[in-house]
Amino acid sequence: MKTMKRLLAALAAAMMMLTMAGCSGGGTQPTETPAATQAADPYADPIHITIEMENGGLIKAELYPNLAPETVKNFVNLVNDGFYDGLIFHRVIEGFMIQGGGFDQDLQQKTSPSIKGEFTSNGFDNGLSHTRGVLSMARASDPDSGSCQFFIMHQDWPSLDGEYAAFGKVTEGMDVVDAIAETKVENLSQNMQDVPVTPQVIKSITVDN
Repeated sequence: MKTMKRLLAALAAAMMMLTMAGCSGGGTQPTETPAATQAADPYADPIHITIEMENGGLIKAELYPNLAPETVKNFVNLVNDGFYDGLIFHRVIEGFMIQGGGFDQDLQQKTSPSIKGEFTSNGFDNGLSHTRGVLSMARASDPDSGSCQFFIMHQDWPSLDGEYAAFGKVTEGMDVVDAIAETKVENLSQNMQDVPVTPQVIKSITVDN
């Protein structure tokens, strides 16, 4: 009788182990929860902004904090501080990009502290390609010299991929970007080239969510 009880107990234990194994490793079981999948998506939960030009033009864009967290945080902080209000797109190259966020209409420079460059050649995984409408941070030769100046791609420019911190994309208002890109420019000095003859003034940038 005792032998039979031991046999039944062993059999029950074996069946329990098989049942637990079946619950933990079946091929139909999901490997990630929806929350984990969403968190891994670099384009999830974007921050929406509006760039209002002094002439009434509107550029709407979304920023990707999961893709370039420090870059987006820095940009949003500057926006909330009103840093960009009254500044201009001071460097405009048709077929390439429009750059702004560092000078006012009198070409007086405005600066802010630099941040870590969030792009591949600087040891940071950033897969956003520099296609038409993408926002990215301008910088000097130092990979960690980006601070407040940004640019918006007028056309695709894949050679910038992995070398600059792309962090968002225009969702509405590429016609405004086109108009800025096509404006007449002049070279004022060695350091101030491709400057619009008619100032392209940013009235304000606001966070919409």
